[in-house]
Amino acid sequence: QLKLVESGGGLVQPGGSLRLSCAASGVALDHYGVGWFRQAPGKEREPISCISSSGASTNYADSVKGRFTMSRDNAKNTMSLQMNSLKPEDTAVYYCTAGALSGQGTQVTVSS
Repeated sequence: QLKLVESGGGLVQPGGSLRLSCAASGVALDHYGVGWFRQAPGKEREPISCISSSGASTNYADSVKGRFTMSRDNAKNTMSLQMNSLKPEDTAVYYCTAGALSGQGTQVTVSS
């Protein structure tokens, strides 16, 4: 069964950090470019980062550039998203993607 499972979300104060992880099963991530997107209530889905299958190229949305860092570990079949200097506007459900597959999401709430 093809599956992506996110973890690591939670409640954090503004300025804090979280690290999201995504584990894949039934699919070899090294065949795909992978990424993260988020969706806040009442807002459209926002792609925030993507990384090429080799890991050589990574891109970020302007809204997270300089604060978020995405990485992948093809040997472990995982990807991660390190989020620093979090802001209330980063509050959303975060999803990892590989090709057309995405996970169930993990909630990130930034609030004091």
